[in-house]
Amino acid sequence: MKVMKFGGTSVGSVNSILSVKQIVEAVEEPVIVVVSALGGITDKLINTSQMAANGDSAYEKEYREIVNRHIEMVYTVIPAGNERTVLLDKVNELLSELKDIFQGIYLIKDLSSKTSATIVSYGERLSSIIVASLIKGAVWYDSRNFIKTEKKHAKHILDSELTTCLVKEAFQELPEVALVPGFISTDKNSGEVTNLGRGGSDYTASVIAAALNADSLEIWTDVDGFMTADPRVISTAYTINELSYVEAMELCNFGAKVVYPPTIYPVCHKNIPILIKNTFNPQGEGTIIKQEVNSGSKAIKGISSINDTSLITVTGLGMVGVIGVNFRIFKALAQNGISVFMVSQASSENSTSIGVRNQDAALACEVLNEEFSKEIEMGEISPVVAEMNLATIAIVGENMKHTPGIAGKLFGTLGRNGISVIACAQGASETNISFVVESKSLRKSLNVIHDSFFLSEYQVLNLFICGTGTVGGSLIEQIRCQQQKLMQERGLKLKVVGIADGHHALFTRAGVDLSQYKEELAEKGMPSSTQVLHDEIIGMNIFNSVFVDCTASAEVASLYKDFLMNNISVVAANKIAASSEYSVYSELKQIARRRGVKFLFETNVGAGLPIINTINDLINSGDKILKIEAVLSGTLNYIFNKISADIPFSKTIKMAQEERYSEPDPRIDLSGKDVIRKLVILAREAGYKLEQEDVEKHLFVPNDFFAGSLEEFWKKVPSLDADFESRRQKLEDENKRWRFVAKLENGKGSVSLQEVDSKHPFYGLEGSNNIILLTTERYKEYPMMIQGYGAGASVTAAGVFADIMSIANI
Repeated sequence: MKVMKFGGTSVGSVNSILSVKQIVEAVEEPVIVVVSALGGITDKLINTSQMAANGDSAYEKEYREIVNRHIEMVYTVIPAGNERTVLLDKVNELLSELKDIFQGIYLIKDLSSKTSATIVSYGERLSSIIVASLIKGAVWYDSRNFIKTEKKHAKHILDSELTTCLVKEAFQELPEVALVPGFISTDKNSGEVTNLGRGGSDYTASVIAAALNADSLEIWTDVDGFMTADPRVISTAYTINELSYVEAMELCNFGAKVVYPPTIYPVCHKNIPILIKNTFNPQGEGTIIKQEVNSGSKAIKGISSINDTSLITVTGLGMVGVIGVNFRIFKALAQNGISVFMVSQASSENSTSIGVRNQDAALACEVLNEEFSKEIEMGEISPVVAEMNLATIAIVGENMKHTPGIAGKLFGTLGRNGISVIACAQGASETNISFVVESKSLRKSLNVIHDSFFLSEYQVLNLFICGTGTVGGSLIEQIRCQQQKLMQERGLKLKVVGIADGHHALFTRAGVDLSQYKEELAEKGMPSSTQVLHDEIIGMNIFNSVFVDCTASAEVASLYKDFLMNNISVVAANKIAASSEYSVYSELKQIARRRGVKFLFETNVGAGLPIINTINDLINSGDKILKIEAVLSGTLNYIFNKISADIPFSKTIKMAQEERYSEPDPRIDLSGKDVIRKLVILAREAGYKLEQEDVEKHLFVPNDFFAGSLEEFWKKVPSLDADFESRRQKLEDENKRWRFVAKLENGKGSVSLQEVDSKHPFYGLEGSNNIILLTTERYKEYPMMIQGYGAGASVTAAGVFADIMSIANI
């Protein structure tokens, strides 16, 4: 024999109630079916009674809607004939009684708790007789005859011993299908109608199953079972196949509304499994709750949360070492019917924090201030106040007790995402770690925990890409091509949740379709500005987020500090921030280190070459950089490799621009400014405090060429061709070549056009390649050499991509 319970949504519509009939009639053993009121009816009964008590005549309209809902259901699901007539008589009789009660309330303008309990009982009584008539061979039982309560602390509590005896007596002989209204009960002394609380139909089914030693208890609802997290918040949440009783209880107590929490206790002691199934998806596996479960490889099973949390702290030095303070706290709360779902206490005993629902916060403060009024007056304890607008989150899993470092990983992950934990609690059983955060951080907290504890199918990195030009466009295309492969092979989901160019900005939590981002940006994007970027990106408060700057804008670079302060990692192809004043560079590095996020700018120096990473690795391993010699401008190297008798100096500049090696304004490259920035960045990463103005410059283009417009520059630059050609011929005769070299030695920097012979490592540098020689304490006699492509959109984008991937591994 088994017990099946169907919730309000399961009997809320014609299709769902017919599905209940099909499910029950397919069972080949005796079954007791417990049903809730039709979906939404309990709330409507409560609202209608309150309207009547307030003297609002509109209650009659609400009542008629209740009548129409039930009568329509009867006419729709029960075929015409004697059976329908008999049922309609029963339904109309109950509805007539309900009408009289509403009218009485309206006349006397009073609604007692006794009357209210009677009113809400009609929901289950009506639905159960309809379902009993619908299901073939079903016999209706009145749960008020055997579900008994007693009054304790102003609440009606189940009398388990009496109820068990009466249930056994009522079901001595089991029909094929017994139909029972859930939720409702009667007081064992007065006989007045009571109920088991919202969700009490689950409890009714559990009590009956435990009393009759049923083989199983099935809870049929509108979800496939317990989920790893709230699917309304986390789209990647999935159904948990099995849970232990303890795990299910913990999840229920912390907001998972799949099962009414008291439901688990009665069947747990009889080791009766609970199966959660979806009435709308009966073929789904559901979730089974039992004593012994397969622990699996994951440390936690699920995440649950309570959004309406208030934290009340009783604190004061007068509490230290005083016996009985906590007794007084919880006694005062219990006597006033206030439920506490979390407790956190400092080891010094000078403060105890308790989590309650927002609706109980004011009363809790009032009773505690009254309880400790003398201590407060004497200054031993501070006045009790509630901290509002909070949320409580619990991670649950019996496997946590076998996994070291869970708490460390949890709080480390939250910290890296800028989420402050206000209070926390962990029981000795180690099946639940609960903590309180601000309500605004709830979504972010749930997502980052779900992601970091591998409950999600993929680890997610949320990217904001600023700049869709040559580098940005190439990066977006590279990400698009790699997305599927990274998910399949690395379990990593790169989700671009924001894209901005100079005109438009688009933000979406669902992610931008990179195959048509240009169209979406133009059609759906808002006007773009640095303020929009700042407000939208920080406002989204999204987990595991990275801002990727593919611009050359100083205004965009000015946003880095606020992004890092809000725990958003920054990857920059933009050189401005890292090469600006040393104080700015140092502050950004310190913020990133302090906040546990990343500020990466590998492509600032050698496009895709691992120069900065190599320097960092050397220094972190105890080496010291003594000297740096480098050709850091792919543009200038391209120019001096292309110059020849047939290709004059001015033409090589134009070619570099056409090949997109140079900046849009090539004077930035020719002035050495770009190389100076790169040298400053390398020097700083090597541990030297160097500013751009400290770098000694020996340029090869006269200063007056950098004044005026770009158009004037193009007109003037051919005048340099003859001089460069005569000098080039001399170099060629001497078997030498030009290289624009950046040098750092003894903490001093310089840039200059140098002539190198065939024995020099820089001599054979081809095309737009870069080369760097690192002389260190370890690599003193034979410097370390890094060489490769140093310019170009695709290699720079690849370097940015590599920085993004390194963040994915944090």
